[in-house]
Amino acid sequence: MSEPIENTEPIEPTEEAAPAEDFAAMFEASTKAKRFDKGQTIEGRIVGIGAEVAFVDVGGKGEATIEIAELKDHDGVLEVAVGDRIQATVVSTLGGITLSRKLVRGAATQRQLEEAFQAGLPVEGKVEAEVKGGYEVRIAGQRAFCPFSQIDTFRTEASAHIGRVYAFRVIEYKEGGRNLVVSRRALLEEEQRASAADVRKSIVAGAVITGRVVSVPAFGAFVDLGGGVQGLLHISEMGWSHVSDASEIVKPGQEITVKVLRVDEATQKIALGLKQLAGDPWAGVESKYAIGQVRTGRVTRVAEFGAFVELEPGIEGLAHVSTFAPTGKSQGWSSSIAAGTTGSFEILSIDLEKKRIGVALLPDGSARAGGAPPPPTGIVPGARLTGKVEKHEKFGVFVFLAPGRTGLIPLSETGVPREGDVAKAFPVGSDVEVVVLEVEPPPGRKIRLSVKAVAAAHEADEMREYNEREVAAPSEAFGSLAAQLRGALKPREK
Repeated sequence: MSEPIENTEPIEPTEEAAPAEDFAAMFEASTKAKRFDKGQTIEGRIVGIGAEVAFVDVGGKGEATIEIAELKDHDGVLEVAVGDRIQATVVSTLGGITLSRKLVRGAATQRQLEEAFQAGLPVEGKVEAEVKGGYEVRIAGQRAFCPFSQIDTFRTEASAHIGRVYAFRVIEYKEGGRNLVVSRRALLEEEQRASAADVRKSIVAGAVITGRVVSVPAFGAFVDLGGGVQGLLHISEMGWSHVSDASEIVKPGQEITVKVLRVDEATQKIALGLKQLAGDPWAGVESKYAIGQVRTGRVTRVAEFGAFVELEPGIEGLAHVSTFAPTGKSQGWSSSIAAGTTGSFEILSIDLEKKRIGVALLPDGSARAGGAPPPPTGIVPGARLTGKVEKHEKFGVFVFLAPGRTGLIPLSETGVPREGDVAKAFPVGSDVEVVVLEVEPPPGRKIRLSVKAVAAAHEADEMREYNEREVAAPSEAFGSLAAQLRGALKPREK
């Protein structure tokens, strides 16, 4: 008896086998597609509307159901029609998929509250009052508690939330629902994480974005731009005028519109600006300001090197320490220009590129402070001036002549012997008369002075006066003799 011959050739699939395999693959795919988890938010298309429920195609083999009441607005009008797509949350998978949108709007029953707690679904509640440690929240007639730390992602004023309706997550469900603790912060943080990537795509240098102030430290304000993405609004970028206190400009919880200045891709730090949304006041400086003008200004702050003066919002000038007459006391100049005071200031210099204006304080009641035109400059070679001793150096004495104009008396021109005490002869802050020997032309401003030349000038004046007296003396003497003769010849009164 011969053994059966085994066929080793591969068997080609028949036309009947292929459809069977395709059907099995499709069935397996449809089974996987409809495996939804409780608490999952899904999207589907309404395929039928009954008296009590609507049928939703959520993909796969089966359909989900949702109560008609959840598809109506507050007036009881149906908001959807067959073919519309909706988003809803899976609240049950037993005996079919049950969807709900009502939990997002506000749980209606204790059963739904418990389901929301177990599935982590959001519920809608109204913040009714502030209580010890947090807020009392009303959820579908049920009282719940929300701790202060769970009402928002940052600290805000308690009154800002009273009366507001928010979505909350039930984080504690005890005693059959009589003890509920809810959190709004948990939902906000989830939303932030979900949208952070999309938000960062829109944050580029130059973009104008609306955000919410999170906190206000001394150096500025942190602004939530959405999705938990925060940027820093530095105090220097809050206004064109000097801002000393950031809390005077913005408050936590305040919604503001800012401009993105820089985005550091390496550190993900975002620099924001507020003043950039208003016109730059420096754009009009060239046409409005000129050297020699007198402007009223307000001292904003005093530093070791001078005083900052606001000439108009966003335009500050610097009255350098060198523009003040020396007093002989350390920082004595600052006593005449306390922060907050106003006065008349002369424009000494303008640097448009660096946005700097040099100014000098004018004495109260002076002609210049009253708007009189500047006098012709007297600091020319040969001029005799009175200045104030500013400081001493090994090579000479510096003398303050006018705001921003200081001259040097070399030791050889002081008139003090080599072994003499120059500092004693010229105390700081004292007046000294000098003659201008030399003025370096622009851009240099070196001025060479002399006290010896003053003595020589005095001698010359005295010699001139003496010579004038010598010339007048003979005529004066003759006149006196004639007067005496006339007096002698007059008849005496009896």
